Amino acid sequence: MALQTLNPPLRWRPEPSFPINDRTIVDLIPRRWALPQATVAVGACASCQIATGNGGFWNPLVGSETALRKVVPKRVDLATLGNLCVDIVLGVPSLPLAPKNERRAYMERLAASPPDKKFWEAGGNCNLAIAASRLGLSCFTVGHVGDEIYGNFLLEVLEDENINFLGMSKNADRTANVADYQTLLCFVLVDPFQKHGFCSRADFSEEPAFIWMTELTDEIKMAIRQSKILFCNGYAFDEFFPDLLISALDCAISGGTSVFFDPGPRVKTLSNGTPQEQMALQQFLRQSDVLLFTSDEVHSSTMHGHSTKKSADAISCIA
Repeated sequence: MALQTLNPPLRWRPEPSFPINDRTIVDLIPRRWALPQATVAVGACASCQIATGNGGFWNPLVGSETALRKVVPKRVDLATLGNLCVDIVLGVPSLPLAPKNERRAYMERLAASPPDKKFWEAGGNCNLAIAASRLGLSCFTVGHVGDEIYGNFLLEVLEDENINFLGMSKNADRTANVADYQTLLCFVLVDPFQKHGFCSRADFSEEPAFIWMTELTDEIKMAIRQSKILFCNGYAFDEFFPDLLISALDCAISGGTSVFFDPGPRVKTLSNGTPQEQMALQQFLRQSDVLLFTSDEVHSSTMHGHSTKKSADAISCIA
């Protein structure tokens, strides 16, 4: 059975449903340190919102509002951090077997001869940015894409959707392995019974995909501070070191930018990951303004391994 796509992407250049100028689309509540409660959204579509006490989210050790936080004028509604990838959606006769070495060999066979472009889709955080842009919000994405056919494809999609892109290239070593700078691919495999499997090179490495990226540029820091919302998910840990993600979190907080965090399925591995990953996860759980969970992810984050107490403290209302 030949590989085939199931849902070829539609090409549509959006026009905002109302004028971009002279409007406030996102009217955010005051920063979390001024609030009696913080918000957690629970459910597959985050349709149910539950308010939780400050004890789970506000860290009094970060300093006072007047001393450490200066709200920067906001020029952008939404910024996404990392998780820019190309999804290649393929119908397959059967999903690859579970052993890691067999899945890796399967992925390498797929990547060796790139499937037709009609099978490609913008994936990861591109989906959130596209949805927001089509609603009329001003958006940009922060991340890395390679200088190859897949990276060019992503940039074209973002441009068509009126989304700005801010590349992360600081500390790039031009003599390093070319593969370290390639656009991330995720093969989305669907069998005849509509069961899904996913293969990405990030699944087979103990280190982040972009290990050469160790700090944020001043341009990226300013862009984060000038955004109303910074969105980050758990897949960003597949790309960047925890210290870099924490620096983005600190940057957002210092600029009065609201932080939305979706740990996603990675909450299971991060909860039992390296000490740096566990600490970064807890910091995002405690200091984000909005957490996005499915019910399964809530259970994992509060009951998984030795991180039980820390995670339960962070989202105690839904443990």
